[in-house]
Amino acid sequence: MTRVGGRGGSAAAPRSVDVARLAGVSQKTVSRVFNGERYVSDEVRRRVLEAAEDLGYRMNSAARALASGRSRTIGVVTLGTALYGPASLLIGVERAARDAGYAVRVVNTLEGDPGGVAGAVESLLEQGVDGIVVSEPIDEGSVSLSVDVPVLVLGAPAAFGGSRTVAARVGAESLARAATEHLLELGHMTIHHLAGPQRWFAARDRLEGWRAALSARGREQPPVIAGDWSAASGYAAGREFASAGDVTAVFAANDDMAIGLIRALTEAGLRVPDDVSVVGFDDIPVSAYVTPPLTTMRQPFDAVAHEGLRLLVQAIEKPDAEPAPANDPPVELVVRASTAPPPARKAPARGRRTASRSGGSAHAPPAGDGPPTTD
Repeated sequence: MTRVGGRGGSAAAPRSVDVARLAGVSQKTVSRVFNGERYVSDEVRRRVLEAAEDLGYRMNSAARALASGRSRTIGVVTLGTALYGPASLLIGVERAARDAGYAVRVVNTLEGDPGGVAGAVESLLEQGVDGIVVSEPIDEGSVSLSVDVPVLVLGAPAAFGGSRTVAARVGAESLARAATEHLLELGHMTIHHLAGPQRWFAARDRLEGWRAALSARGREQPPVIAGDWSAASGYAAGREFASAGDVTAVFAANDDMAIGLIRALTEAGLRVPDDVSVVGFDDIPVSAYVTPPLTTMRQPFDAVAHEGLRLLVQAIEKPDAEPAPANDPPVELVVRASTAPPPARKAPARGRRTASRSGGSAHAPPAGDGPPTTD
């Protein structure tokens, strides 16, 4: 038999028909093997893969798309920002897509862009993607996603219409509630909130989690100060909190604002956590190294991304199947040195402690240690 191409063969590239001839099967069977379809016996699959390896054959993406009717590409719409949360979630989506055997194409949107999410989705559809991820969008009003591919929305699913829309919970409200409950359990009578910009659905969810925790215990809800996610806005808010004179605990909607807040409190002569306790949100890498090390909620970016991609891939590959229920993301509180009981009720000493919420865990090092170790 004459071999075409392969490991030391001629210059002609091997084709699927050559693999079929060598393996003694039909060309359709070769396509089924390379597209991962069922109803191919293990013996036949082995023969096809061995023949392909012997010939040096690899099915290219264009041929795979023609054979399967799919591009095995997922489009992602994300806000064009370097903020830790959206950037980390995008990385998680890219990893999860790769693990599922899909390539990723990303389109960034900008705040104030009149085209917004709808325009980004249209751009991705023109590129022939099999499905679309809309990752933590901001509020652009009601957006109808009438498309012929499945759409996964990570955050704010109620804001997006469309019969093929699926949603994965990001868990921001549960995380915010756990952060507020941590401070209440330390003995603080009420908790102030440094919110994110309310055009962001993520900021709204954190605000609602804070409110829910206070309402559940019948506690007063102090006026909310909103920042813009930056440390500078946290610093400005910290000056307001310091001048109020009655603030003993603050839950900040992200770590950057919490760090700016702590700086302002310290400059005003207040000690953290002796006078004011502070909890952040995200667990950015630097949060373990600021002074004091920051207690924060760790966002489960990888867990959310993998759960979302599981739902999206099922919708792509089994469009007639009943949608699988979404699993709740883990809730993990990382306790460090920025939280303590309020001044009048403060315990004489605090050592290493562990806190957990719904299966999450966190570890606080004694003074002088580095960042906490996690499993």
